[in-house]
Amino acid sequence: MKIAIGNDHRGYSAKCRLVSWLSSEGHEIIDLGATNADEPTDYPDYAIPVAEMVSRCEVWRGILICGTGIGMCIAANKVGGVRAATCHDPLTAEIARRHNDSNILCMSADLLSEELMDRLVQTWLSSDFDGGRHARRIDKISRFEENRSALS
Repeated sequence: MKIAIGNDHRGYSAKCRLVSWLSSEGHEIIDLGATNADEPTDYPDYAIPVAEMVSRCEVWRGILICGTGIGMCIAANKVGGVRAATCHDPLTAEIARRHNDSNILCMSADLLSEELMDRLVQTWLSSDFDGGRHARRIDKISRFEENRSALS
């Protein structure tokens, strides 16, 4: 699977580890993140390009990592067609996919252990969208985005 990954300076170490692991699992990784942990960076500079790739279907999914995961999530969700979710445990990662058809996973580099991040990514990547009543809700969001774009 083709996955875009982005990070700010606080997510650099976690990103490097995840890129190595995901690549070894056979995923094609597009690294759009910061290139070191020493120089402060701004999370929108990484969240928006990843979100745009997801929105244009250039990648299957995206992963974003910053200090809390919240800033990345807010920025990514400004891009139409993106359903980014900040997840903190395997249950939220699973529900983000099953109920919300999340296409970008946002995580905290400061609050999650390496083992927990790995479990979140594994759960999120392996969980499928349930559809059904959840599809109706996603469709409502998509229609809102389309109508809002038409007015701009």
